[in-house]
Amino acid sequence: MLDHETLRTFLMVAECNSFSNAAEKLHKTTATISYRIKLLEENVGVALFHRTTRSVLLTPAGAHLVERSKEWLSWLEAMPGELRQVHDGVERQVNIVVNNLLYEPQAIAQLLKALAKHFPLTQFTFARQIYMGVWDTLLHDNYSLAIGVSGRETLSESIAIHPLGEVEWRFAIAAHHPLNALDGPITESLLRQYPVINIEDSARHLTKRVAWRLPGQRQIQVADLSTKLAAHLAGVGIGFLPEALCRHYLESGELVAHTVPFMRAPSPLCLAWPTYQTGKAVEFIIELFQRQAPEVAGFNKLFSAG
Repeated sequence: MLDHETLRTFLMVAECNSFSNAAEKLHKTTATISYRIKLLEENVGVALFHRTTRSVLLTPAGAHLVERSKEWLSWLEAMPGELRQVHDGVERQVNIVVNNLLYEPQAIAQLLKALAKHFPLTQFTFARQIYMGVWDTLLHDNYSLAIGVSGRETLSESIAIHPLGEVEWRFAIAAHHPLNALDGPITESLLRQYPVINIEDSARHLTKRVAWRLPGQRQIQVADLSTKLAAHLAGVGIGFLPEALCRHYLESGELVAHTVPFMRAPSPLCLAWPTYQTGKAVEFIIELFQRQAPEVAGFNKLFSAG
């Protein structure tokens, strides 16, 4: 009833709004085209076209069938390649979660360019999470790879990790911030007078963590690292920024770095993946990171040298 040839004929009539024009393009007789459409309508039990003396127009049911037919034909055309892909151990779907510290549009695009070349039939999805939210997504959602889980040790025996590097932090405030006008060391009591700018941990199942905040200190939460940097530059709060991110502003004098009580330690980040479901696409990405290939160099911008 809905074989490939029938659907192809139906779509051509819908495109041409004419049996005769569709017949010409399909190298068939008008009678053959008309009969095939009539038989299709009888089989599905509804009219698919409004017929006039000059044209045929789709009914609502016909318009719905057009949409579904295109999906079916596309699926049928892709199926041989997908079957070969499954047979060869290449994933149909790969979900990747990236730490917000490493999430950079150009880095994602460069990796996708390489993936599209080697795995054209695989669907890739990228998500961005914060702090323990990266681990949370890898452990509890259907994700195949995490770029930038925190720590040096895995949280599960079924998860393998590969060190990526460490993010160094600088306590950096705007040049016009009141703390810069003070003489002597910056004490904990002085720091508490000003709000800290933080990005909220996106973990849902694991315990959320706070990057840096003193007891009793007010906090301003922003959505991403770019907003946090802008807030520091505007002087609306204090806190730590990745050294590589704020280096330019420290050199220009727009930000000023200080040593404060409870300095933030470097943040080690790792690549992580479930060992029980690794396919060829994920293995390819892992290998790129392990040999520090140019295709993934964009993810290394915030890491300290060495």
